Amino acid sequence: MGLYEFFYRYFVAPIKYNEGYNVVNTLVYALILGIAVILLYEMLKKMKVRVDERFFLALIPYIILGPLMRSATDLGALPRTYLTVSPGGYFVIASFAIASLFAVWRHIGPGDKLYSLYRDFGWVLVGGMLFVMIINWEKFSIRWDYFKYFIPALAVSEAFIWLLARKFELVRNNRVIFYTHFYDATTTFVGIQFFGFWEQHVLARWLIGSFGTPAAMYLEKLLIITPVVYILDRLMKGEDPDLINFVKLAIFILGFGPGTRNLLITLLSG
Repeated sequence: MGLYEFFYRYFVAPIKYNEGYNVVNTLVYALILGIAVILLYEMLKKMKVRVDERFFLALIPYIILGPLMRSATDLGALPRTYLTVSPGGYFVIASFAIASLFAVWRHIGPGDKLYSLYRDFGWVLVGGMLFVMIINWEKFSIRWDYFKYFIPALAVSEAFIWLLARKFELVRNNRVIFYTHFYDATTTFVGIQFFGFWEQHVLARWLIGSFGTPAAMYLEKLLIITPVVYILDRLMKGEDPDLINFVKLAIFILGFGPGTRNLLITLLSG
């Protein structure tokens, strides 16, 4: 197999024919993500931008923008291209977020005003995406019965995390991450179990096939998130806290983004 055939088979065809992820592109995308997190953190450090609550609040509109664009694409409000589906769509949103931050920083420098201006510009982008969805509203159909499955499943799953947080300090100190990823798992579980959707990611597909139920998503989240936060909190305890916070922020986004995309696609595709 030549280089072109290899690239087409494992990277182009999965996007072109909506085949989901495979082992090869999953590992490559994970490597790219890891490198990107390190480079972005170094950029923030040079810009003297602290990864704290102010930065998180300023980043919220950009975190929302990703699943909005992806769901608008899947539901037909935006053209389906390599730049509007994952992972290309998330690279585009990340580029918007980075470019916006750099532009604001060049304009006013580091300081409290940077966070508020950066946040407000992000909400303008979200408003633009919502406008695109509104003018294409005829392509959507709200599936109201979604909530009768989603709300009970979310309540049970989040109650489970609440119980774990009471017993285990590791979960308690990272409960936002666990809550967010169990929200993601719930949107996947409900979409597959009750509405005929399918899972795109390799490990999740294997677990669902092995256990015979999409409820295996919850197990996947525990198997992945628990050792990751253990490494961050215990084995990297002496490292730069801003670096730890930035990695945790990336983990949060990896749960919130796909979860919200799943929710919107299932809810609006009735």
